[in-house]
Amino acid sequence: MQIGKETHVQSHKTSSLRADNTTLVITFGVCYFLWRLTAFLRSLILPIPCRARGLNLTGIQASLPHSDHTKVTNASPTPGQLWRHPAFNHEPEKSCQTGKISTAETAVQSHTSRDAGVQTDQSKDAVQDFQQEVQVDYASLLSFLQRVEDAVIKELNKNWKSRAFDGFEVNWTDQNETVLCLHTLSYPEAQDQNLQVTSVSWNATGSVVACSYGRLDGGDWSTEKSYVCTWNLDRRGLNPQRPDLVVDVPSSVMCLAFHPSQPSLVAGGLFSGELVVWDTSRTEDPVIWRTGMTDDTHTDPVYQVNWLPDAKHRNHARLLSVSTDGKILVWREERDGRLALAEGFAMVAQQIPRSAQLKKFARGEAAVGVTSLSFSHFDPRVFVVGVEGGYSLKCSTAAETLALHRTGSSVPLRAPAELAFSPHGGPVYSVSCSPFHRNLFLSCGTDGQVHLHSMLQTQALVSLQLSKKYLFCVRWSPVRPLVFAAASGEGDVHLVDFEKSSRKPAVSIKQAAGERPVYCLEFNIKQTRLLAAGDATGTVKVWQLSSDFTEQGPREMNHLEQLASEIMD
Repeated sequence: MQIGKETHVQSHKTSSLRADNTTLVITFGVCYFLWRLTAFLRSLILPIPCRARGLNLTGIQASLPHSDHTKVTNASPTPGQLWRHPAFNHEPEKSCQTGKISTAETAVQSHTSRDAGVQTDQSKDAVQDFQQEVQVDYASLLSFLQRVEDAVIKELNKNWKSRAFDGFEVNWTDQNETVLCLHTLSYPEAQDQNLQVTSVSWNATGSVVACSYGRLDGGDWSTEKSYVCTWNLDRRGLNPQRPDLVVDVPSSVMCLAFHPSQPSLVAGGLFSGELVVWDTSRTEDPVIWRTGMTDDTHTDPVYQVNWLPDAKHRNHARLLSVSTDGKILVWREERDGRLALAEGFAMVAQQIPRSAQLKKFARGEAAVGVTSLSFSHFDPRVFVVGVEGGYSLKCSTAAETLALHRTGSSVPLRAPAELAFSPHGGPVYSVSCSPFHRNLFLSCGTDGQVHLHSMLQTQALVSLQLSKKYLFCVRWSPVRPLVFAAASGEGDVHLVDFEKSSRKPAVSIKQAAGERPVYCLEFNIKQTRLLAAGDATGTVKVWQLSSDFTEQGPREMNHLEQLASEIMD
């Protein structure tokens, strides 16, 4: 009852305390008058009805300053309810003296104001009673702890020896759950020509991004002027529509690759089949090497370039180029500014290994057009290529078998293919070897699927449908073993996390409006939260990835090993 009463009083406490000094003086005056009147009546020994219109003497006495009575019956109406109490409104008046006293509302209010003060004392008693109820029996507690001590220590020792959290690192920074667009870069003159971004690349410091402009759809590519543009994202006053460097190129640039250690050098492959190397630190005549048009030059567009270390000259690097003419060529630098052919490979249908589970390639000595290439991060001799026939092929630079029909080249060309993997439903446009596992690689193509392959078996481990249109590019994350990105013909950049799902993307970012294709993308190896993607509108967007895509989980490598060890029938 004390708790209920305390709650009831609290609801009216504010209204009681608002009574000003004048009201209190009147109240005490009336109380004093009633006390004196009561004493006078008692002295006359007159019978006084004690139940008149809700007034009782006990309640009045309890409200007096020096009264020892503290009980208040629940039947008494509260201060805020008294004026609309049924008995107060409808009971007929008595014709006795006490009736006249009860009609004075000030007398009742005196009961109300003093009642709040009394109830405050009651609440203190309630708190004391509650504190007494929660007193701890320390002797029993000590006895309990002594009984369970051995069992608790045993479990703690077991947890101490557990390896369940090996590799776990606490992340004290706030988790960023969004993917933000930091920059939208473009070159208006290229956009005015309706040129598309065909390739993007980050330089060795991770602060400069370059893009090439060209055409991947209809048009007379061979005669269209194109551009290579660079932006330094760390520069103050960055103008997203004014590149730091613009290089005019007489033919469409189909691919780009910055030098792995020299930040100013960038190589490009042209629609004409040539290779060119530019020095971006030179504002005038930045071309420092080029292949020119010779018998060794590709006869089809160059769709990928890679820098390779030179085993004989550590300070130099060699360039590898890939073309749909079926040739994979390695170039070395010459002092006169030329790139000379050092070695090469040719993909011929007749020399590609066959499997009983795979469809046969076209017979004969026809060239197999190569669209993409990726080197193993664990064995520099091993690489994977994607071809127009829909296959991915495991190859080796250590191959010694000569290609069948290649003539007219200054060096003999070899046949590098060792194994063919299950095909896509159309040409393969991109392949990417895992930086965390020696046998895993990704491929994507015109069927809108991404295949996860192991180099130890022909069938795909995972096939993931990401687009109803083409997929133009796929790249593994450099920091998350189970994450990769893919560029789609529907204008999306898909981020897939196998740790969350192997059936759908974790995030799909709309890059280009109107379902204009995204043709290329690259992770930033130095600034690992950045991802650049180029599209058909002539725009490069730099995305900042959330921590979900840049921080490796404690069991992620184990999950990757499980994926790689799956055996497909």
